Amino acid sequence: MKMQARLAEAERICGHHFENQELIVSALTHPSAAEGRPVSASYERLEFLGDSILGAIVATDLFERFPDMDEGALTQAKISLVSGRMLSAVAERLGLAPLIVMGESERGTGERGMHSALENVYEALVGALYLDAGYEPAHAFVTATLGPEVSPALAEKPISPKSRLQEVTQRDLHCGPEYKLVSEEGPAHDPTFTSVVLVEGRRIGRGTGSSKKSSESAAAIDALVRLGYAEKDDFSGAGTTN
Repeated sequence: MKMQARLAEAERICGHHFENQELIVSALTHPSAAEGRPVSASYERLEFLGDSILGAIVATDLFERFPDMDEGALTQAKISLVSGRMLSAVAERLGLAPLIVMGESERGTGERGMHSALENVYEALVGALYLDAGYEPAHAFVTATLGPEVSPALAEKPISPKSRLQEVTQRDLHCGPEYKLVSEEGPAHDPTFTSVVLVEGRRIGRGTGSSKKSSESAAAIDALVRLGYAEKDDFSGAGTTN
């Protein structure tokens, strides 16, 4: 797709014509496509600004929309709304994926690379709107695109991976999971634990972490993903799987 067509579609999605066209060009440009050029040529700086503007918009809207929600619930709802998984899903639904200008080095990263780029471009567009026209257009874009995802359910604390796995295996397999520590490596001050999770003696997940507990959590995530009950991004920061 030619750049002019990308820009026109991006402006349609944003509901705004950019007076400063360099802003919208940068917002759509992955760093890999701007190598050797000034940092402003890619979305990185706009993403930084957009992240803060987005946070303020979401926090304000949640505060006004749910007057009975306490600080903890508001915080959880905000975290859910501005998560990478949420932003990339919204950006994909808007049709931003084919508009992103990627360099050759990123084109082979597949879904993982696109997931990150979509999140970053969404935030960069918020920043670009703010710089080009001020708070109101940025707010209107966020409200129109992220607003439909707002619900009180976002304030609920997410269930832990181990609890979720226990729930689905008991329900569907009529047998609870069993965790086994299979290795402990590294120095005492910085160990790495590896655990597996089994159901009826069959290994369904494997994970590593800096503690036995985190390795079990990572194994549960691996099992949930392999069994089709979740995506890895549903449980960020809970160890690693391999």
